[in-house]
Amino acid sequence: MPTGERLLELVAVMDRLRSPGGCPWDAEQTHQSLLTYLLEEAHELVEAIEGNDRASFKEELGDVLLQVVFHARIASEDKRAPFDIDAVADGLIIKLIARHPHVFGDVHAETSEDVAQNWERLKAAEKGRTSAVDGVPMGQPALLLAAKLMHRASRHGVEIPVSDEITIGKEITAESVGELLLRVVALADRNGIDAEAALRSAARRYAEEVKAVEQT
Repeated sequence: MPTGERLLELVAVMDRLRSPGGCPWDAEQTHQSLLTYLLEEAHELVEAIEGNDRASFKEELGDVLLQVVFHARIASEDKRAPFDIDAVADGLIIKLIARHPHVFGDVHAETSEDVAQNWERLKAAEKGRTSAVDGVPMGQPALLLAAKLMHRASRHGVEIPVSDEITIGKEITAESVGELLLRVVALADRNGIDAEAALRSAARRYAEEVKAVEQT
């Protein structure tokens, strides 16, 4: 079976579910109502990857793919500005080719860092961005947000000193705790550690300790 053939069948299944005579629940869904499932499936995919569970990894990739196909099907019904899964794929293909001129063009890039810098430069030009932090989703988890902002600033040559000294004054406030967490992210970043992943790992260990205590 040619690679990608089952993707066409997936689109057909979604069309059937969403069409008259299909599934009442699927027919009622909107972009907004599906958001909670999109976030949930993304988190479950992260958990499967970090847990090195290959069976769950494959399943959760499918669940995330379902969200893409589902949203594209709903978007095709919009009366003002419809688009379908082909338009989504077309836009992605154009973006990937444009963002990889070292593969599809004559730009030279020896290292992955060269590629990343080219990607950011091309993306900034496409989006008309004037700041290193333009386009960073401010609603993402705070540790991820802090790390992303630091990476963006550093990559664009903007250096904002953040101490990695982990201390806190006697007065505990939201501002002081926020500053402490920012320093933790800076400390992790300077040592090549993903602060978000490190905290998730620590939280899992804590959960196991809770379970162990409950069983005694």
